[in-house]
Amino acid sequence: MIRLGVNIDHVATVRQARRAKEPDPVAAAVLATLGGADGITVHLREDRRHIQDRDVFLLRETVTTRLNLEMAAYEEILTIALKVKPDEATLVPEKRQELTTEGGLDVVGNVASVGDAIERLKGAGVHVSLFIDPDPFQVEASRKLKADAVEFQTASYSEAKTEAEVARELEKLRSATAQAVALNLHVHMGHGLNYWNVQPIVRIPGVVELNIGHSIVSRAVFVGMERAVREMKQVMQEHYPNPRK
Repeated sequence: MIRLGVNIDHVATVRQARRAKEPDPVAAAVLATLGGADGITVHLREDRRHIQDRDVFLLRETVTTRLNLEMAAYEEILTIALKVKPDEATLVPEKRQELTTEGGLDVVGNVASVGDAIERLKGAGVHVSLFIDPDPFQVEASRKLKADAVEFQTASYSEAKTEAEVARELEKLRSATAQAVALNLHVHMGHGLNYWNVQPIVRIPGVVELNIGHSIVSRAVFVGMERAVREMKQVMQEHYPNPRK
């Protein structure tokens, strides 16, 4: 069964809107785990717009599954990551003006900085994933830099409007997954996935993990975090090619 990593960034977004103490993303992580999350994902951005340093350190102490830290390869953030030592670090591109991460990391065009970050993180015992577009050149570069995994951005798929566009984006994801698996890279996916469009994604052979945040947090506003996560896990299980009985 594919693992579900629950991204709790937007719990922190609500908190930071008032610079308050609640809702606490650390408490959200506990509830997500009770709902069946296989891991917790947070993005410590340079501008600290949602997740704060305090959150990351507390999550490292309290997450009982897997802690995945999304991060840009900035020295300040790398230093924190090397102190926290998450189970996994996912290197992502980052722009101050963007609402959320736009597109995948250009590994081909940033070999030196990405390679240095990978080497340092792996040297500290951290599993490293690269958030990339489903592009064969980016996959090949990820392997050459000795990443452990790639996370294909599913924004292009999630934002596709027509059936033809959806089919085209799904084929890109299938092809890139097959290539990555052949190169012994673990395959993760995420960005813009929800309770409906996740269904074809879980049927792609070779995908081992999905990272989903906004749709789960949005659902949790109405039904609670534990139930929202449980419902996503149920959808994933029902549409997995070999669902558990």
